[in-house]
Amino acid sequence: MFKSAIAIMEGTKAALMAIKANAMRSALTCLGIIIGVAAVITVVAVMQGFTKQINDQLADMAPDVTSIKPFTSIEQEMVGKNAKLTYSDFLTLKARVKEAETFTALMFTWRFSGGAEYGNKSHSSRVMGTEQDYQKAYRTFPELGRFIRAEDDEKRRRVAFIGPSIIEKLNLPDNPVGEYIKLGGEWFRIIGVAEKQGSLLGFDQDDYINIPISTMSALEGASSTSNVQIMFRLKENSDEELVLAKITRILRQLHKLEDGEENDFEFETAEKARANVDKFTGSATAITAGIVGISLVVGGIGVMNIMLVSVTERTRVIGTLKALGATPGFIMLQFLVEAVVLSLFGGLIGLAIGYGAAALISLSVPSMPDAYIPGWAIMLSFGFTSLIGIVFGLAPAIKAARLNPIDALRYE
Repeated sequence: MFKSAIAIMEGTKAALMAIKANAMRSALTCLGIIIGVAAVITVVAVMQGFTKQINDQLADMAPDVTSIKPFTSIEQEMVGKNAKLTYSDFLTLKARVKEAETFTALMFTWRFSGGAEYGNKSHSSRVMGTEQDYQKAYRTFPELGRFIRAEDDEKRRRVAFIGPSIIEKLNLPDNPVGEYIKLGGEWFRIIGVAEKQGSLLGFDQDDYINIPISTMSALEGASSTSNVQIMFRLKENSDEELVLAKITRILRQLHKLEDGEENDFEFETAEKARANVDKFTGSATAITAGIVGISLVVGGIGVMNIMLVSVTERTRVIGTLKALGATPGFIMLQFLVEAVVLSLFGGLIGLAIGYGAAALISLSVPSMPDAYIPGWAIMLSFGFTSLIGIVFGLAPAIKAARLNPIDALRYE
């Protein structure tokens, strides 16, 4: 045990002295490791930054809200069919599913794709039809004015609740409540402005306009092809599985689906969305790590070559150590530690470069989230570089351990 500790100390000391004496050679030796670790850390930092930002946004959504969305299978897409949920579906579910505490919806339509107008300004924004309970599901609260109320929906009022970006886009007054904007050729009075949410993956979350869903449906008419996303929250003590089964039966009846036909809708929760995000970023990170792993192997070969040179240069020293009683295991451990330290040196530089590159990307690209390196990525980087040092330092260490002390002392 004592000898092993000495070997580790001597190996570490020799590696640090070699790095100090030949800094450029050591850096070039570890170039593959530096590039590999830097690439992995950059990708992980950026992807984890995205994941953290998305998860923070999903955390702001009520976790107990379930969404119902249209679902079109590949087979249906191939024959030109597209599933949809309608305003009528929403009204039916709201009336028949008493186990839900709230039911709300979002309607999307092409009618307002021409954008919003105010004075001589126009801007193409997302216009969505909704009702009062929407703000409970997505926590959309007013900074100015108020949100859409039940009476706005009942009376099909032409009122609009806007995101804060609309103020700048249309050059509206700082407090635009009471102003009129034109949507799809119709005038709407602004009743409120939402709190600022910022950007997500470069997407401006504050660039939208909400109007009463009944108003949007009425303007669309009976031939509407608009899609509706339905959200609901269950009452306490409601059996989620039974309620989902009930909703499934109702929608299948409304959509006239035959037995054996696949549902043309799907359920989604904030937790499910978060799991999908984690799965995507995890896969992307793993694929990238696998690709840049080639650089780490190249770096390992570089470490092996420099360690073989080191064995040759220190042949007489090895002979002296063996003559003084050093065992092959002692010599082998010393050189293995030296290879690991050299690899960790490259890993440390790669970590710094990777984090710097990720931070630079975050600063230079608009709306990019802050780079974030989780602890597991740092531990994995050092663990993998240590493994590279052990694997590729093994051959030089074995060569050093097998040297004949007499031949080594005669070496010139």
